Amino acid sequence: MAAVTVIDRARAWIDGDPDADDRAQLAALTDAAVHDPVAAAELADRVDTDLAFGTAGLRGPMAAGPNRMNRAVVIRATAGLAVYLTQHQVAGPVVIGHDARWYSDVFAADVAAVLRGANRPVLLLPPRLPTPVLAFAVRHLGAAAGVMVTASHNPAADNGYKVYLADGAQLAPPIDAEIAALIAASPAAVDVPRDDGAEQLGDEVARAYLDRAVGLLDPGARGITVVHTALHGVAGEVFHRAWAAAGFPDAVEVAEQAAPDPTFPTVRFPNPEEPGALDLARARALDVEADLVLAHDPDGDRCAVMVPVMGRSGEIVDYRRLTGDEVGVLLAEHLLYSRRIPIGGVLATTIVSSGALARLAAAAEQPCVLTPTGFKYLARVPQLAYAYEEALGYCVDPTAVADKDGITAALVIAEMTAQSRDRGVRLAERLDSIAARIGAHVSVARSVPVTSPAAAAAALDALLDSPPRTLAGDPAQAQNLLQFADLPPTMGVLLTTERVRAIVRPSGTEPKLKIYLHAVADPPFLDLAAIRASLAALLDGAGEELQERITG
Repeated sequence: MAAVTVIDRARAWIDGDPDADDRAQLAALTDAAVHDPVAAAELADRVDTDLAFGTAGLRGPMAAGPNRMNRAVVIRATAGLAVYLTQHQVAGPVVIGHDARWYSDVFAADVAAVLRGANRPVLLLPPRLPTPVLAFAVRHLGAAAGVMVTASHNPAADNGYKVYLADGAQLAPPIDAEIAALIAASPAAVDVPRDDGAEQLGDEVARAYLDRAVGLLDPGARGITVVHTALHGVAGEVFHRAWAAAGFPDAVEVAEQAAPDPTFPTVRFPNPEEPGALDLARARALDVEADLVLAHDPDGDRCAVMVPVMGRSGEIVDYRRLTGDEVGVLLAEHLLYSRRIPIGGVLATTIVSSGALARLAAAAEQPCVLTPTGFKYLARVPQLAYAYEEALGYCVDPTAVADKDGITAALVIAEMTAQSRDRGVRLAERLDSIAARIGAHVSVARSVPVTSPAAAAAALDALLDSPPRTLAGDPAQAQNLLQFADLPPTMGVLLTTERVRAIVRPSGTEPKLKIYLHAVADPPFLDLAAIRASLAALLDGAGEELQERITG
């Protein structure tokens, strides 16, 4: 029997694709691949493998073929999800939401049609709502599952498909592998039954979400000037509704980034962690002398914070973005000492975060848990009261939203800022106070682009096979995270020295390796700023060494 070629696989996919434009696109590439090596390589990349069904679902560039985001892939993924829900007798509707990226509305309609074709009730949220509203809706509506069509903070060319289970948390192992197998066994997309009849919801879910979010806040201080940017995403409208309902003065919006726009014209990457993404917000904050800058990623589940840098005479001279670890610990302290975390309530973060939360929890005699990266793990910690991950994700109300929620977190951050200002204290000074009690924790993160998940795995294998003997001048030990501390399997490498802790792991959503570096100095401090600068320089040097080793 003749071997199946790339051309054969491409033509078989074309035959099973229900979208005329995608069929034409892949057919043109297939014809070109016969005589063009560049087209042949592109075709092989599109059809040799399927887009991985992993971190909460699917995410990747939009184009035709099984290794891209398109209607056929979405249809087959939903067919697999429908079979899983039926086989496990999970009763109830599936609630669906989508952001404002290219084809998000089309993909959401396909999800609904496939689920209706499988005789599953479907509830469609209004268009262009942020992910936390969908996560809230799963529990609020008693749904069997939720699907959010979004690529979150990925580049403009990408889209994605995020799955929530009936407990309101993101899909996690081993269920993701089970659904992936059902997707692989699904028929060609053109043969998947589809039907109409999804129920279109109104504003009632968003109103319930807002009532819950605003209800978390204590009455009192609200008088702060805040600059906000939605980074061309869908968080803006819900954020401003929440902001007004909570009684804050109108936030100053970065007008150029306020409206949803799938081209993300003012940023290179629509991720508030990326250099330059907050430049417009910083400039606006300087104009109005803001007390705080809040930035949401495009689907509103992450929140970045910038705080003023003060001059010697007390004037604002600049703004700096707090790290996820800094915001995470500030929120934890605020919730602990305002007694919104009950006695015995568990605090949680991930293995790539700093050790500050564990020390803060110990000082408050509260339990603290470490998990692998991702809220699919954090949200399922028993008796969870608060969780954060260093990638700007915060969960301040896990009973309502079992996921990171950038909008509710923004409200609590603003409340904390306003209360601090009333006492004549800024957030930067609160961080200093925390450091004086639990130590100065400094975090540095780096990203190393790779060509594919396979390339990331190969780079990690090479690092494990030949780890550095020293890091930043100190002897180093390497450990495979797959065997780390009784946690679920986690791909990555842990490197430790007397002064530095570093983890190298692949991103779960983008083609890159991430390097997380941490260092801590114990109090008392003669010059806290100098200590932090020294630790940051140490970590920068260690990160540079690791990046050079990975890239060769």
